[in-house]
Amino acid sequence: MIRAAIFDLDGTLADTIGDLGDAVNSVLSAHGFPEHSMLTYKVMVGNGFAMLMRRALPSSIASPEAGNEELFTTLLNEAVSEYTRRSLATTKPFPGIEELLATLSSGKVLCSVLSNKPDPMVKHIVASLFPQIPFLAVIGDRESAPRKPDPSSALEIARIAGIPTGQFAFIGDSGVDMRTGAASGMLPLGASWGYRSKAELVNGGAAGILDKPSDFLAYLE
Repeated sequence: MIRAAIFDLDGTLADTIGDLGDAVNSVLSAHGFPEHSMLTYKVMVGNGFAMLMRRALPSSIASPEAGNEELFTTLLNEAVSEYTRRSLATTKPFPGIEELLATLSSGKVLCSVLSNKPDPMVKHIVASLFPQIPFLAVIGDRESAPRKPDPSSALEIARIAGIPTGQFAFIGDSGVDMRTGAASGMLPLGASWGYRSKAELVNGGAAGILDKPSDFLAYLE
């Protein structure tokens, strides 16, 4: 029986790619580097902001072996600052997400958010988009814990909830999320409306594929 759910943010709860891509492209353009399409950014995201920047920048800057870490750090900080400024310009929940979260909350299913995006950003976006949802925990990338797919933060949420991991679902749109759920002993469910393919979700270990948010309700029966 599923009594709790952990949701990824980008590509699962909210369509954030426009603001994220625009912020990074703004920094790339300002420094004379090639910009990327939103379709490309959908493949780049998922492993944290620093990794996103390493993927977006030329290898001569992005590779740690290139000896340009000081410049890379400067560009990363600029991108984080730019994204913080515009993170809610076009970002919105995916269709059906608000209704699902309201149904789960009224049904006493504990909901949490776990993202590889910097922790302050995650808390700001979630609080702004879902002010009526009483999330148990909202956690992003922190220095005190490794990022997904390491299960540490998911297990931390389970301890806060006081619920066995076998009674949790982990819902996300990437292989990283599926591996996190599996490593945590939770039920990994793939959100096919997100940024990655069904094949990636299945290969990542998805126990099921959700074609729309309300499909999750079948796992509560």
